[in-house]
Amino acid sequence: MSSLTIILIALVALEHFYFLILEMFLWTKPKGIKTFSLKSKEFAEETKVIAANQGLYNGFLAAGLIFSIVQNDMKTTIFFLICVTLAGIYGSYSTKQIKLFYVQAVPAIVALIICFL
Repeated sequence: MSSLTIILIALVALEHFYFLILEMFLWTKPKGIKTFSLKSKEFAEETKVIAANQGLYNGFLAAGLIFSIVQNDMKTTIFFLICVTLAGIYGSYSTKQIKLFYVQAVPAIVALIICFL
């Protein structure tokens, strides 16, 4: 893997590790409520278990990407980048927030393109 590829993959992994922190630990805090445009603190409290589960999955995506870098395994990298891309597309579609596509899917798509160059 080239240095550029590793950097892009690491950035996607770090982004998903940040999502883990937001969803697992900051969901009911002002930062989480603002980031996810939650309607109230009460709503955040009611949905914190679901959010923590989402955060855990984002952590698995980050771990898979880091694992692929450590193992220097392009097949694993491509698999996890496709997973991230699909999650970003679905999240954007299901929430009707195009911002999710740009924040989650686009960095993974860019990293995927670089993997194939």
